[in-house]
Amino acid sequence: MAIKHPTPLLDQLETGPWPSFVSDIKQEAEYRAANPDNVEFQVPADAPDDLLGVLELSYKEGETHWKHGGIVGVFGYGGGVIGRYCDQPEMFPGVAHFHTVRVAQPSGKYYSTEFLRGLCDIWELRGSGLTNMHGSTGDIVLIGTQTPQLEEIFYDLTHKLDVDLGGSGSNLRTPAACLGQSRCEYACYNTQDACYQLTMDYQDELHRPAFPYKFKFKFDGCPNGCVAAMARSDFAVVGTWKDDIKIDQEAVKAYVAGEFAPNAGAHAGRDWGKFDIEAEVINLCPSKCMKWDGSRLFINNAECVRCMHCINTMPRALHIGDERGASILCGAKAPVVDGAQMGSLLVPFVPVEAPYTEVKEIIEKIWDWWMEEGKNRERLGETMKRLSFQKLLEVTEIPALAQHVKEPRSNPYIFFKEEEVPGGWNRDLAAYRSRHQR
Repeated sequence: MAIKHPTPLLDQLETGPWPSFVSDIKQEAEYRAANPDNVEFQVPADAPDDLLGVLELSYKEGETHWKHGGIVGVFGYGGGVIGRYCDQPEMFPGVAHFHTVRVAQPSGKYYSTEFLRGLCDIWELRGSGLTNMHGSTGDIVLIGTQTPQLEEIFYDLTHKLDVDLGGSGSNLRTPAACLGQSRCEYACYNTQDACYQLTMDYQDELHRPAFPYKFKFKFDGCPNGCVAAMARSDFAVVGTWKDDIKIDQEAVKAYVAGEFAPNAGAHAGRDWGKFDIEAEVINLCPSKCMKWDGSRLFINNAECVRCMHCINTMPRALHIGDERGASILCGAKAPVVDGAQMGSLLVPFVPVEAPYTEVKEIIEKIWDWWMEEGKNRERLGETMKRLSFQKLLEVTEIPALAQHVKEPRSNPYIFFKEEEVPGGWNRDLAAYRSRHQR
């Protein structure tokens, strides 16, 4: 059987050089159209077909045909399911309600084929068959089911696959981590374990919304940022080191001599010509902390900002230090209410070792403040911007450091609190009068 809804606008999305989600939906629609009497389908067999139809209509009219139909979920959880209802149920009955289910991804996104087959079996039976691996937060996203199937899906996920729902709503979203020490030589702490343990420790915050708005953890093992923690999470734990970058001077000479390919040979099929250490490493250092004298490489580690460029370019010659931990950055977000923000450095260095007490103490102080002071639908970064980074330092009991300075102040007037001035204001006032009376 053919797909019933014509889709001339969506068809254009299949003409480019890249794989198209439209083709994937059509493939599922054709499969279900060819098996209309499959009694195992617990949602209408024409759900993917009607999804194409409502999407085509939205493109044609320039407006969405999805509406918010109230809160929907599983018993005892306030998050994990995003309600989706179509405002044209008579025209597209297969997607009259078409809820999305978020499933917590395994730490580092490692899967067995047995797990993936089990997941697909559940979703073919109780959903539309359409998935998103992965959503921008990291969750496994199961797209399109009906309200009566939610409890059944939840039971199957937890009892057959031993996996939980992810986060949605004004709560802790599903934490995400890079592959960490399981695959990467640059990982400065065990990202997978940290992500798993904090996910387990904060189940209430994950499944029972009580925050002003969403809150995201992300765990990057090193500053390369493979899960973009410092750009996309309210609380980013980014691996770093305190001591010096390790240098193999003989390997540096081998790179200069052309014996080793830079960037581990990753040139995407393009020949960049002879390696030039001055042009490709020294001059590209953002803090200008490197020098090459023709036979030795020197690094002023006190000025290094851990950008990883030199290490990525000459991985055989340079390596991260041995005193490893993480930096914590807060306040990153996408441009929803008050524009996009990058994370601000809160803790330059903290050990990250089980049971992660130091990290959790900082998290809970931030939550206590944000839940008290944050406005409705205000991310942590917006609260920081409104009430000041200095206030964040106060509530987390972190002393101000040079690394916290984003830019030199332009206002020459600055006010201190009395308790911040040794001896108080009276002593300073007496000294001022003494100088000027003379």
